[in-house]
Amino acid sequence: MVWDLVVIGAGPAGAATALGALAAKPGMSVLLLDRHEFPRDKACGDGIAPQVFDLLAEVGVTGLVDDRTPIRRLSLQRGALGVDRLMARPAYVVPRTVFDHRLVEAAQEAGAVLRKQRVGRVAPGTASVLVDDVEARMVVGADGAYSLVRGALGLKAGPTALALRGYAPTPENRAGQQVIVFGTARQPSYAWSFDRGDGWSNIGYGEQLRAKQEHPTRAGLLQALDELLPEASSGAIDWRGHHLPLSSWSWRPEPGPVMLVGDAAGLINPMTGEGIYYAVATGIFAGRAVAGALGRDSRDAGSEYGQAVKTLLGSHFRHTALVARLTRSGRVLDAGIRAAAGDQGVFDNLVDIGLADGVLRPGSLRRVARQVLRPVGRDAALP
Repeated sequence: MVWDLVVIGAGPAGAATALGALAAKPGMSVLLLDRHEFPRDKACGDGIAPQVFDLLAEVGVTGLVDDRTPIRRLSLQRGALGVDRLMARPAYVVPRTVFDHRLVEAAQEAGAVLRKQRVGRVAPGTASVLVDDVEARMVVGADGAYSLVRGALGLKAGPTALALRGYAPTPENRAGQQVIVFGTARQPSYAWSFDRGDGWSNIGYGEQLRAKQEHPTRAGLLQALDELLPEASSGAIDWRGHHLPLSSWSWRPEPGPVMLVGDAAGLINPMTGEGIYYAVATGIFAGRAVAGALGRDSRDAGSEYGQAVKTLLGSHFRHTALVARLTRSGRVLDAGIRAAAGDQGVFDNLVDIGLADGVLRPGSLRRVARQVLRPVGRDAALP
């Protein structure tokens, strides 16, 4: 048969693509291909912003985390500076073995077919696209940082970060919160401890890779983690390393029947390393674009997809790229932490930028700028 849509990769981006397509055009044939059987683990910080669930509700998926513990508190630290506040809306810390499995099950319930298959070839043709020996009208690459589909389109990867993740018993002083401790030696880098609410925390350390820089070793990543979060790795299990393809100033998907979503498209927040919101948003948009193109008897879903992403995330991408570049300066990063400590609105704005689709508001920019200009040595935040 010729499938209406073949999605390569059944993680959050791929499952969201199927959900977006089937919500817009029930009954279309959707095939999800993944080299793993679910449930399967995926290296990640496991933090899920509430805006992710807003998007999923739009395609009829609710209740995925009703049995999980919401996390309201976020702590940001660098050296002697810190801010510890309640977020406007709670986030969730859910292992990918749980979240991804539930999401792909939702896609199957909506009508998608899941098949275990390691894809080796993607060949766009004049009338259809071949995925190994499977023929499809449209194809979406949701196959992660090392995307085969991206390579088939002749696209190169952008800047990347490297992170190491494990799970450790939650210490009392970090219970009920997400903790991020920024590095002081080089930027951007940070260690994290995210309480799952079940006695365990997702812990890890990551940093952006630089040209001509020797890549850090596993031992080096663990050492950096324990320097920033003392004894965080004590009793830890399930260590996994992973690359994070970071989003940049602008992102322009190609027109046509083949699209990239999530990590495969290089969409990881360069400020925070967060990628699940981007994965779900771009997946849903790509699925809707496929449904729209098929309804028009067109092979160009990419143009509609690109416009939808630009409308939601165009300004956001520019702001995250700018903020990520500015916060390579320790002085600017410190100013942001002080400004967030002094004003809940600044804190909420930075959370929205780092975890979802926010943009830097003028008031937040002014407060951060004032902190940058504060006399060296003053400890209190400027009002």
